[in-house]
Amino acid sequence: MQEKQDSITYILTLRLDEESQAFFDELRKKHFPVERNYLKAHLTLFHKLPDNAHTFAVLGEIIEEPFDMQVNGLRHLGAGVAFQIESGILQHLHHKLGDAFAKDLIPQDKQRFMPHITVQNKVAPAASKELFKELSESFMPFTAQAIGMDLWIYRGGPWEYKEGFTFERDVANK
Repeated sequence: MQEKQDSITYILTLRLDEESQAFFDELRKKHFPVERNYLKAHLTLFHKLPDNAHTFAVLGEIIEEPFDMQVNGLRHLGAGVAFQIESGILQHLHHKLGDAFAKDLIPQDKQRFMPHITVQNKVAPAASKELFKELSESFMPFTAQAIGMDLWIYRGGPWEYKEGFTFERDVANK
């Protein structure tokens, strides 16, 4: 009898422009519990993609230009705080990928896509309410740019970078 090999769990995130990434990373570094903060700030597209050639083929065929997204508010998560992201292009991209991976998606990835970037999580409700109030008082909507996607291997703790898929400007039509 052959031993069953553990399959790899892939997580797909959206890559942000450097300035936006630095902004969210700084907030995460400041407000996320140190013992749990072993990741940079990220916008998760899918929590579990299959470990097969289809995954890489689909992601490699995505042709997208960098696009703007609106950071339009804050969301209180109960035990944390996140920034809400709004973008029709992002919703379309997520839907297209969801269709391509439909038979492999876990229930969490089949739910309505509500893009966000978490800067605090797994803290006491009072601490999250305080940060939500603090950030809300000075919040002004702003624009962040999506410049690609990153595929990560999840191993129960820190993620291991696997591969990136950069969105490129369409130079053929310029």
